[in-house]
Amino acid sequence: MGAADRCRAGGNQRQGCAQVNPLGAMQRLLSPPRVGGINRAPSPLLARATPWLSIMLASLLANSLVIAAAPVMPPVGLMMLVAWVQIRPGLLPVWAGLPLGAFDDLFSGQPFGSAILLWSLTVIALDVIEMRIPWRNYLIEWATGAALVCGCLVAMLVFANATGGAAPLLVIAPQLVMVLLLYPVIGSLAGALDRFRLIRIMDLGR
Repeated sequence: MGAADRCRAGGNQRQGCAQVNPLGAMQRLLSPPRVGGINRAPSPLLARATPWLSIMLASLLANSLVIAAAPVMPPVGLMMLVAWVQIRPGLLPVWAGLPLGAFDDLFSGQPFGSAILLWSLTVIALDVIEMRIPWRNYLIEWATGAALVCGCLVAMLVFANATGGAAPLLVIAPQLVMVLLLYPVIGSLAGALDRFRLIRIMDLGR
């Protein structure tokens, strides 16, 4: 006689007999493990690789989605880098601007080395701001990030003109406007990716 038959035979008068639900037991066996819990931890690989991959993907998208005679898309890769440094200070090393800037230079069409220099200086500037002004609100972060990206856009135009170009400042006006409007969106996206990279998916019991 099984456990369920013994419970039914004893009726309600039998004490200490747990009710057996075969359907519930089958659902527990077939259901996938829950993400999270005290016996789970974030994946170190996912936690470390997400910022780097998201910045590189943003650089690729910004330089491949629109083909135009004049620059239209803002430097989304740089905006993503600034957002990550602001959201998680210390997560990316100070030298992160060097390899990420070199990757952006390969696809942006700018003189090679310009993004390496400007992205590195941007990360250093953010690190100095973090040390000097540790308490900042949302508007200060928005203004700081947008100002740094717009400054890099102007510097990139100077570099392009120094290598033979003759573009006026008005050419990058659409990019400057889009930086101001899209930076909060990029910051929200970086925040969502930060929560994603910290999902507890590793089972510590195995």
